[in-house]
Amino acid sequence: MSDQSNGQDQGPGTLPMNVLAQYVKDLSFENPNAPQTLLPGQPQPQVNIGVDVQVRPAADDIYEVSLQLRAEAKQGETVAFLVELSYGGLFQLAGIPQEHLRPILMIEGPRLLFPFARAIVADATREGGYPPLMLNPIDFADLYRRQMGAAEQGEGGQETAF
Repeated sequence: MSDQSNGQDQGPGTLPMNVLAQYVKDLSFENPNAPQTLLPGQPQPQVNIGVDVQVRPAADDIYEVSLQLRAEAKQGETVAFLVELSYGGLFQLAGIPQEHLRPILMIEGPRLLFPFARAIVADATREGGYPPLMLNPIDFADLYRRQMGAAEQGEGGQETAF
């Protein structure tokens, strides 16, 4: 038997999803109070993290997934740094029923993008003079469920169709 694959037979449990591209859409690092926030003896910054996922169609069976990460670090009331990243990916999905597209894209898309976005955030904070900010793994299935629950309560349960 041959163990060769042409990408068509993906086997049980795999998604017919191809990553066509990954890219930084927008990256911002602000270090507004340097060098004071970098002097020895400064308190450890408290970091607040924000995460958002957006999906939009790009072409037939091709969708853009944007992972938005925002981290703001404060030492007391003083902003130490602010990093914002919009990291995108183009995903091709064929043969998926319409009702399954959104959950697949909103969960699996950012799950695949996250390790790369995490490394960019870590590099940006390290280059800003701070220890690398290593974001904890994110449960994108839970994030999706919470977003859909909020949409049902706030918008009458209407989900945007692709």
